[in-house]
Amino acid sequence: MSKKKKDEAVEAAEEKVEETAAEQAEEEQPEEKDETAEKIKALEDEVAAGKDKYMRLAAEYDNYRKRTANEKLSLYDDATAKAVTELLPVADSVRMALENLKDADPEILKGIELISNQLDKSLEKLKVEAFGKVGDDFDPNLHNAIGMVDNEELGSDKIAAVFQTGYKIGDKIIRHAMVQVTT
Repeated sequence: MSKKKKDEAVEAAEEKVEETAAEQAEEEQPEEKDETAEKIKALEDEVAAGKDKYMRLAAEYDNYRKRTANEKLSLYDDATAKAVTELLPVADSVRMALENLKDADPEILKGIELISNQLDKSLEKLKVEAFGKVGDDFDPNLHNAIGMVDNEELGSDKIAAVFQTGYKIGDKIIRHAMVQVTT
């Protein structure tokens, strides 16, 4: 058979199929159309329910992932805070030594300053921040006021003296600063 005859035969067959499909569509009864529409509606509802379930599961997983990431960071901060709490008396002793040894041998003073600087760098690497300096505003959430004093130069509700430096990691307070506050 030649190619032209094959193409004509294919076209004729396609036309016949289209005519048959059109005749069957005309012959379908209204009940079958309603039944088909109901099946389509049921399937659409099922797909919508599946999509909703999938979206809720995806959102729940995302929340779980964020929550566990926050918990991991919190655990790290808690462990660091616990370790740093044990080292804070050493930091206090080094600072007191620096303050009280002003008249000591310069070599000893230099050695203690090096130790103090090394301790400060170590705390900085752990993201531990010191707070509570003279002249700062008094914040009862950060500072523990152990006394009050009149001081015209600083104004009211300012830190006049620091007896113990405070430390924090981010928003977590490791130790409150013990301060004297102006009235």
